[in-house]
Amino acid sequence: MKIVIISASQRAESQSAKVANYLAEIVQGFESINHIELCKQNLPLWDGKEISKVDNASDWLAINSELKKADAFILITPEWGGMASPLLKNFLLMCTSEDVAHKPTLLVSVVSGINGAYPIAELNMSAFKNNKLVSIPDHLIIRYVEDVLNTHTDKNKKLSDRDNSIRQRINYSLHTLTHYSKALKGLRNHFAMQPYLGQEKYNFGM
Repeated sequence: MKIVIISASQRAESQSAKVANYLAEIVQGFESINHIELCKQNLPLWDGKEISKVDNASDWLAINSELKKADAFILITPEWGGMASPLLKNFLLMCTSEDVAHKPTLLVSVVSGINGAYPIAELNMSAFKNNKLVSIPDHLIIRYVEDVLNTHTDKNKKLSDRDNSIRQRINYSLHTLTHYSKALKGLRNHFAMQPYLGQEKYNFGM
């Protein structure tokens, strides 16, 4: 199985990318792990037309090739003003159900303080209507992110209670995502072999 991790901060050397790298190191059950940092990609602001995805030396075709092959996703966004990042929302608008439908997705919100719930609620409410990604219930909120999931040069240094707690929570969420991936792969294979008659009429959610 293959997993794609999307980190969606608009800043280079971001905490979102740090979290993505940590998840890529510890996730199990996938033969291929690909981390895509959106701020390092050339993606146009989508205007609703398919041709706009590939204008001006866009990296969309290469990214979309990875999305098609993926069995699961992790979407990581910073919380800015209570919202998910514009880069992530633009990316999700570009995704189509033909490529990503019925693939499980772990949502991760990254925040420097105590908040972080709003991006999860925003994405669950409005981000998956047409692309039909499946958000699993065990999302993650990485609070006080600067203080956790850091690489320690001193291997004997004891982790803080907060750091240890979020690492354990991450292990659980990744375990859940792996099992969703196995289950939904079978579902997608069933849909491919026995499509619903007239299924093409229902590409968009209500």
